[in-house]
Amino acid sequence: WLGMVKQWQKHFYGSRYMATKFSGTPDFVKLAEAYGAEAIRVEKHSEVAEAIKRAAKCDVPMLLDFIIDPEEDVLPMTPPGKRTSECIMGRCQWKGGA
Repeated sequence: WLGMVKQWQKHFYGSRYMATKFSGTPDFVKLAEAYGAEAIRVEKHSEVAEAIKRAAKCDVPMLLDFIIDPEEDVLPMTPPGKRTSECIMGRCQWKGGA
């Protein structure tokens, strides 16, 4: 997914998606290993802390491949036509809150 562009299309343009979904994403873990790096795929929140600890102790290049929900919003986000000072910083703002 092309995160921020897809998010704009979802929230500001009636979910009319164009050119935001790509197929054939490489296996980044295998790609890193092919270059002599170590890699960890992180698929659950419960795996994050351990993956970061392992990466910090690693003495060779380390790639962390975080798998996230494609529907997860990218924040902060500047809405179309707004200034950066009008960024949406979190979900509370997104839903009309403070």
